[in-house]
Amino acid sequence: MKDAKEVSVSTKFGKPSSHLTTGKISNVDVAIIARHGKNHSIMPSSVNFRANIMALKEQGCTHIIATSACGSLKEEIKPGDLVFLDQFIDRTTKRASTFYDADKVCHIPMAEPFCLKLRKILAETAAEMKLEHHKEGTVITIEGPRFSTKAESHLYRQWNADVINMSTVPEVVLAREAGICYAVVAMSTDYDCWHSTEEGVNIEMVLKIMKQNAENVKKLLLASIPKIKHTECQCREEIKTAVIGG
Repeated sequence: MKDAKEVSVSTKFGKPSSHLTTGKISNVDVAIIARHGKNHSIMPSSVNFRANIMALKEQGCTHIIATSACGSLKEEIKPGDLVFLDQFIDRTTKRASTFYDADKVCHIPMAEPFCLKLRKILAETAAEMKLEHHKEGTVITIEGPRFSTKAESHLYRQWNADVINMSTVPEVVLAREAGICYAVVAMSTDYDCWHSTEEGVNIEMVLKIMKQNAENVKKLLLASIPKIKHTECQCREEIKTAVIGG
């Protein structure tokens, strides 16, 4: 990143999880936010998702590429693989999931929650770089911060979910309400706890695989960002007809 600087911001929903780091990557204006804080000190349920998305919106961001560690619920999604999510199942219970919680009601369409154009760029770039990846996948987002029981893990597999994490919802929903294209690079770190021949998930395992994968993901982002064009996209249009009242 060139001309990097830290910017302290606040929004009507409060302060975001971290300062924004702004600058240019391949002559593209970029803003980076640490979802869980710079030192990963904010647990998933306590992340101010609304402030994070609004801070990026007010900074002028038109696209968001998020990264997320996830557990694999499928044999073929191996630890270290990348998954470009196309669907989610929401199992969160405590999070503010809309910007419109007073005076107006927003019924945002979410049939296709992740930006198809961004996903296509990421998948094509990963293929060019010969990174192990999956073009699509359904994530189930749980409240956390605990990991799943075996019974829960097997249930989610019966629901045909592909990976599990604690961060994608309501982030993806708020991005759509904000009219921002949104995609996730999900990094498989483990087989959750359903896999009978693998060690059950623990934080040491997650951090080890994340560290191994971090450089690949950085290279993927650096190669993908210059390919993003500010073209017309349905992601930015849905909100125009979704709000009632006021």
